[in-house]
Amino acid sequence: MNTEEENPGTPPAAPAGSARRAFVGRLSWGLADQAASSISNFAVGIYVARSLGVTAFGVFSLAWVTYGVVLNVSRGLATDPLVVRFSGVPDASWRGAVARSSGTALGVGAAIGAACVAVGLALGGSVGPAFACLGVMLPGLLLQDAWRYAFFAAGAGRKAFVNDLVWGVALVPAMVVAARVGSVAAFVLAWGASATVAAGYGYVQSGILPRVTRARAWLREQRDLGYRYLVENVSLSGASQLRAYGLGAIVGVGAVGAVRGAELLLGPFLAVLMGLSLVTVSEAARVLRRAPHRLGRFCLLLGGGQAVAALLWGGALLLMPDRFGAFVLGDVWHSAAQLIVPVTLGVAGAGLGTGAAAGLRALAAARRSLRCQLFASACYVAGGLGGAVLGGTVGSAWGVAAATGCASAVWWLHLRSALGEHRHHPIPEVRTS
Repeated sequence: MNTEEENPGTPPAAPAGSARRAFVGRLSWGLADQAASSISNFAVGIYVARSLGVTAFGVFSLAWVTYGVVLNVSRGLATDPLVVRFSGVPDASWRGAVARSSGTALGVGAAIGAACVAVGLALGGSVGPAFACLGVMLPGLLLQDAWRYAFFAAGAGRKAFVNDLVWGVALVPAMVVAARVGSVAAFVLAWGASATVAAGYGYVQSGILPRVTRARAWLREQRDLGYRYLVENVSLSGASQLRAYGLGAIVGVGAVGAVRGAELLLGPFLAVLMGLSLVTVSEAARVLRRAPHRLGRFCLLLGGGQAVAALLWGGALLLMPDRFGAFVLGDVWHSAAQLIVPVTLGVAGAGLGTGAAAGLRALAAARRSLRCQLFASACYVAGGLGGAVLGGTVGSAWGVAAATGCASAVWWLHLRSALGEHRHHPIPEVRTS
């Protein structure tokens, strides 16, 4: 394993000032990694939107949303249990867990990828090739994400940042080639191929070979958390996919592109929300081990800070001149500009809720977090599709904003109850080998 960075093992007890500096260092690398991921996702979305136009961009967005569902399957089964149970553990335990976890992610990518290829070939038309190409690229996409989780569990955030940077650099020539081809399928292949390059580099960084043959053992060991996290994660991304498909059916595929365009304008915050557990769950787990009474405050600062930042960013977008917006999004801008206010409020509500979600994950309160996520997903689908029926694309955006606000309140009520239970019945140490 590369030793140029901090040892993944648990360090000896350190003074409070040293612990704070270590936390700030890990958080800084987490923010840097999320910034790299945000910029990369934003650049891809903008480049594709400008190259393809609103309808073809809607097709690309459907493939992107589908990837989000599969990614959350992988995270629930493979990497969420890794972050909860193997953050700050001895190096030998971490390495063994990463080999099994990354092998599970690779196996999930291969299995679901084969299904996507079959579905894509059966669909044909403009959507089918995009889904077939996504299926080919899924193993590399999921393995790259698994390395990021592994590095943050070890407190080695710099490696995750470098890995995302490698993906971003590889994206540049890939996107140029895709633009010359000019098809949705070409952009999906370019995006996935550059992620596969970063996944290969993750092996070089860690020196750990993913063990697909140990995936079944990992699923068996982590079944008390993994399957609940699977349902929780799939309900989250599945709700997004149902809303996208439903919106396309009710209003038209162009509406999906308009919503995606508005989300791109808030891209930095959405990317942070999607990958939040890379930093916050592992840090919340550390807070719980070292100072359990501070967990509630940590979650409040985390969620409140994100909500305020999203509101400030959305306010800045409202001041952006139409000429600049059209330059950034091309033809998508005129449809996306109408959605800035409701999408901003939705992201702010989701940001507030993720603070409580991180606390429930750290407490391993899988039953509570599952209930919260199922409620949030149901609200999201009902608000998004009900709003689309009543008010088209704009109505759908306002329905989602209302849904995320209600869901955030439920997350915080459950965290409050879980913290009270923990004070009376502390969670025993889990086995980490």
